[in-house]
Amino acid sequence: MKPEWSCLRDVKIIDVSQLLPGPHATSLLMQLGADVIKVEQPGTGDTSRQLGKAVFAQFNRGKQSVALDLKSAQGREAFLALVRDADAVVEGFRPGVMRRLGLDYEALAAVNPAIVLCSVSGFGQEGPYADHAGHDLNYLALAGYWSVPVQVHDKVSRPRARISDYAASGYAALSLAVAIMSARQNGRGQHLDVAIHDAILSWTAHGAWGARGYEERPADAPMVMPDNDLFETRDGRHLALGILENKFWGNLCEALGETFPALRDPRFAQRPGRQQHKAEVHGLLQEIFRTRTLAAWSDTFAAVDVPFSPALGARELFDDPHVQARGTVRHLHDEDAITLRFPVKFSLGLPDSDDTVPPLGGACG
Repeated sequence: MKPEWSCLRDVKIIDVSQLLPGPHATSLLMQLGADVIKVEQPGTGDTSRQLGKAVFAQFNRGKQSVALDLKSAQGREAFLALVRDADAVVEGFRPGVMRRLGLDYEALAAVNPAIVLCSVSGFGQEGPYADHAGHDLNYLALAGYWSVPVQVHDKVSRPRARISDYAASGYAALSLAVAIMSARQNGRGQHLDVAIHDAILSWTAHGAWGARGYEERPADAPMVMPDNDLFETRDGRHLALGILENKFWGNLCEALGETFPALRDPRFAQRPGRQQHKAEVHGLLQEIFRTRTLAAWSDTFAAVDVPFSPALGARELFDDPHVQARGTVRHLHDEDAITLRFPVKFSLGLPDSDDTVPPLGGACG
C-alpha cells in the first residue's frame, strides 16, 4: 500500500546501486510512496545477494528487479527505455563508469530532460580521492572520526554500525526528494553528486575542529566529560551515563550520595570542577558502578531523573518495551526475520511496504 497523501506516490526510481547507501536511500523513498525498479547484473545481481538472503532483503524488500547487462547495446537500450518514464536514477559505481557505459547524466537527459541522476560514491565525482576504493571504515578514518576524543580512557575502535554509509543514504534520499519535486515543477532534472566522505565529514568536522590542539593531551579536550561515558558493572555488563546538565549530577549525588559519599566532594559539584578533576571523577564512577550488577543499577535508577541506560544485548533490544511500543521494528513471522518501518511517524499514516523480496530479474509481489 502507498500513503494516499504522499507526493512520492507516483514517483518512479531506477536503482542501479548495490550494497548499502544507494539501496537504503531508495528503500526510504519507497516507504514514502515511490516505486523502485532495481536494475541488476544478470547472473549475479546486487553483490549483497552473495552475502545472504537476509542481507539483500534488508534494503530491497518491495522493489522490482530487472536483470540487464548494461555493457551490451541491448541492455543499455532497455535501461534508457526505463529512464524515459522515470523520475530518478540512483547509481553507485565509481566515477566515470556511467560515462563509459554511455549512461551518464547527459545521455539520460537526452531521453528524459526531467530525469534526476543521483551518483553515490565514496569520495565524489571529482577530487584527489575520487578514484580511490573505500568502504565505511575508510571514509570514517579520512573524515577524522577518530580524531575527536570522547572518553577519559579513549581508544580507537570499530563502530558497530556503518555510520558513514547511513549518513550518505540519508542525504541522498533527502536530496532526491527535493530534486524530483523541483524537476516536476520546472521540467528540468539535475545530477546529484553524493560523496560518502562528504556526508560523514559533515558530521565529524565540528568535533574535529574543536579537538585541534589536544592531540598530545586528548583527555583535556572539552568534549571529554568524566560523567558522560560507558561504565562496566560487577557482572561485566555496561551502562551509559549521559550527564551534561549539572542538575543531573545533583540528582545522581542525591540518589547515591549516602552510600558513596565521595560523590558529594565540593570540588565535583559543578561542571568546571569535574572537568578539572576528570581522572578522579571518572575513576570514582568506575569504582561505584563495579559494585553492583547491571540489573541492580537498573532498579536503582528506575525512579531517578538521570540519563542512565543499560547497554542492551541483542535479545534484550527486541524485548524492550519502548522498542515494542514504538513499532519501528516489525517481525516477519513467516521468515523469522524483521523489517523496519520508516522511523518517523506521520499523523496522516504511513502504511507498511510490501515485504516481498524480489527474485533476480523478476518483479516483486
